[in-house]
Amino acid sequence: MYRLIAFLKMKKRFFLVLLAVFMAVSFASCNRDDEPTVEQGVVINGVRWATRNVDAPGTFARNPEDAGMFFQWNRRQGWGATGSGTPTGWNNTGATGNIWEKANDPCPQGWRVPTQSEFHTLAGAGSEWIIQNDVSGRIFGTYPHQIFLPAVGGLSTVGTLSAGSVGVTGFYWSSTPSGTTASMNLSFNSGGNNENNHNARACGFSVRCVAR
Repeated sequence: MYRLIAFLKMKKRFFLVLLAVFMAVSFASCNRDDEPTVEQGVVINGVRWATRNVDAPGTFARNPEDAGMFFQWNRRQGWGATGSGTPTGWNNTGATGNIWEKANDPCPQGWRVPTQSEFHTLAGAGSEWIIQNDVSGRIFGTYPHQIFLPAVGGLSTVGTLSAGSVGVTGFYWSSTPSGTTASMNLSFNSGGNNENNHNARACGFSVRCVAR
């Protein structure tokens, strides 16, 4: 009888240990699925770049090929690519000022909108037009220090998707102003890239963050 009781106790302890291990693994898996904003970044020419676009303000898109959301310069509101009609709440007047204010930065904590100088450094690392997981864009840097920027187009000053831009052109805001009504951005297509491009601040472009 004593041996039977001891065996049952040992079996119960073994079952509890297995249950604890199963719950720990399941919990860890759930956390990985629910935390797409965790981002280590990649260092290119001394600057740590995020590997994904900004999606909803304060979050990264789940995958490097995902479009994320579009943002007007110095505004935190994110916009999807609807393609037709001015979205409700859209402001077609560009933001004023000569800095992208921290309170309006859509990047997650620990990240910020890059400067035009940082885009110049990124472009200096070299780039190539590629198709990655069925998405067209440019990959910057040299292996293994590379980031992929999808060519997801942009929104016009009235909030509509620029015709023919998806899969053809990428526009990414910098925090650097150009005069009082425009700001600098990185633009690219299959023919190359221009880190000195500038557009009206009311346009909606992608944001790719750098570490603070």
